[in-house]
Amino acid sequence: MTPILLWLDEAETYRRAAEQAGLAGRCEFITVPRQQTPPEDVLARAEGMLAWNAPAGLLDRMPRLRWVQALTAGVEMWLGRPDVTDRFALCCARGTHRVAMPENILGALFHLTKPYTHAVLQQREHKWVRRVGQPLAGKTLGILGLGAIGAELARKAAALELRVIGTKRVVGPVPHVEKVLPPERTAEVLAESDFVVVLLPATPATENSIDSAFLAGMKPSAWLLNFGRGALVVDADLIAAVQAKRIAGAVLDVFRQEPLPAEHPFWATEGIQVLPHIGGGHPTRDSIVAELFVENLGRFLDGRPLAAQVDLAVGY
Repeated sequence: MTPILLWLDEAETYRRAAEQAGLAGRCEFITVPRQQTPPEDVLARAEGMLAWNAPAGLLDRMPRLRWVQALTAGVEMWLGRPDVTDRFALCCARGTHRVAMPENILGALFHLTKPYTHAVLQQREHKWVRRVGQPLAGKTLGILGLGAIGAELARKAAALELRVIGTKRVVGPVPHVEKVLPPERTAEVLAESDFVVVLLPATPATENSIDSAFLAGMKPSAWLLNFGRGALVVDADLIAAVQAKRIAGAVLDVFRQEPLPAEHPFWATEGIQVLPHIGGGHPTRDSIVAELFVENLGRFLDGRPLAAQVDLAVGY
């Protein structure tokens, strides 16, 4: 019986998924609420762990740990710490936002180009004001980060007759994407795109990459949509670009500090749309992540390579 620590509040979905997969009989599941620190005897015995995060130094107290399954796609909170090393495999929840994120991004594109918000506001005043929406068909969508989410967004966008281009760390064909470029050719994507969707992880290479130079490379009529990580954006540079009309505006779903403080200037900057980190939300998200957890649990117990393992050097 392999001891697996489930360090989260809602563990039943993951236990049930393991049972349905026929793996529960091979594990000793130890559940600890997220707000509590696992007892020392649990830390000493656990060989695998499912968790949102762990305070610095705790992993050093887990000598038998060989696998950590994070519950999020982004793992910047785990990286850069001396207790996160290659003595255990760190896996992220990559791919679990494949459905929800593209739908929410498409929702943002419709929000920017169709007059539904205006109509809702005018209905409150019993006003009939006709407006003509802008077409998405024929526009160019630039996707920075053509991973699982980006590829699915491209597939759905192509059905709307959007031209799709983008960047990928390992360049290769992506269905429905006309042009796939390496990150160092991001400027070419910015110059051609009417909408720039950022799906990049937070790494030392990407932090503060959306700065004044980046924004200057975009069309004055283009919109920036950041559904990646807040640390990518230099907040002051984005505010200045929007206020000066150097770009049309921005839709932001992620921020350096969340919840976004009430005094942050994003709230009051005309042309910046603030979303409360809804991009990856799904009513049955735990069930989706549980599928990945069970897949990796089986691999871990069998000694096979794990899915969605993080490259500690690259950062995702």
